[in-house]
Amino acid sequence: MMIWWFLLAVVGVAFLLTGALRRYALARSLMAIPNARSSHSVPTALGGGVAIVVAFLAALPVLAFANVLPWVVIWGLLGGSAGVALIGFLNDHGHISVRWRLLGHFSAAIWALFWLGGLPPLTLFGFTLDLGWVGHALATVYLVWLLNLYNFMDGIDGIASVEAICVCVGGALLYVLLGTAVSDYVVPLVLAAAVAGFLFWNFPPARIFMGDAGSGFLGITLGVLSLQAAWVAPQLLWSWLILLGVFIVDATFTLLRRLLRGDKVYEAHRSHAYQFASRQFGKHLPVTLIVAAINLMWLLPIALWVGLSRLDGVSGVLLAYAPLLLLAVKFRAGELKQPE
Repeated sequence: MMIWWFLLAVVGVAFLLTGALRRYALARSLMAIPNARSSHSVPTALGGGVAIVVAFLAALPVLAFANVLPWVVIWGLLGGSAGVALIGFLNDHGHISVRWRLLGHFSAAIWALFWLGGLPPLTLFGFTLDLGWVGHALATVYLVWLLNLYNFMDGIDGIASVEAICVCVGGALLYVLLGTAVSDYVVPLVLAAAVAGFLFWNFPPARIFMGDAGSGFLGITLGVLSLQAAWVAPQLLWSWLILLGVFIVDATFTLLRRLLRGDKVYEAHRSHAYQFASRQFGKHLPVTLIVAAINLMWLLPIALWVGLSRLDGVSGVLLAYAPLLLLAVKFRAGELKQPE
């Protein structure tokens, strides 16, 4: 019961802090101004993701002092996730070159992996595979890609918040069904609570945007939690990859098409599938709700099936991603946007 009261407190802190950040952004003219590459049409306050960062990271030491959470997890998140949030915050207030951002991202990923223990052995079709240092290098690239793709996918109202809440609740449910320790499922629930407090202000039509500080922070934190899950039970890494499927498939498919076309992939654009879909529907809300429905009605059951060892992880990922890939093709992910 104390944990549930604690989660409500986290929601409240994030809610109040987001409101304060919105007033600050409006007073300082820290606004996202619509342009040809934007998916919004009116100037909107920016930087609300800081509320998620503060509410989540402030909760972790409390859980440690209450002997609910080991300090090793906290040091990894405080150094890695907070570092990415700081880089995003500075980029929100003044542009930081891509090379310096990537250097910071890789440093943060390496820090988090050091405390986490790197990439654990993987399960492939019933076999256990320990990749050693190659696996640690792949895990570093995975974290950096995930934090950047989360930034790419934070382009319409509420979508990044809804995705994070669905993934975290699904991950926590996996732990509960497997009967693991409270320390395993409480962290994703705290993150979901922090995002829920922010979502009140970010739900379509959004009154404040997350900004790079929030989106990058969510990306690397979800990545760290997915690797932490693999240390608890190897098959859970595949479950988390399934839960993250909407963002992984859209962002990766779009990036590959732009790379093949020779585009500058680090430049802002409006060619993700969800962006084409929001223009087709004429508003953001239907797309955000569809993402939530896909997560809960398609990806979550498959992730649970894999997590309970009823289906091989690789097979589960392929099954989960197949219709997502078809949706990416249907909504022209990665195509050049045609003139209005």
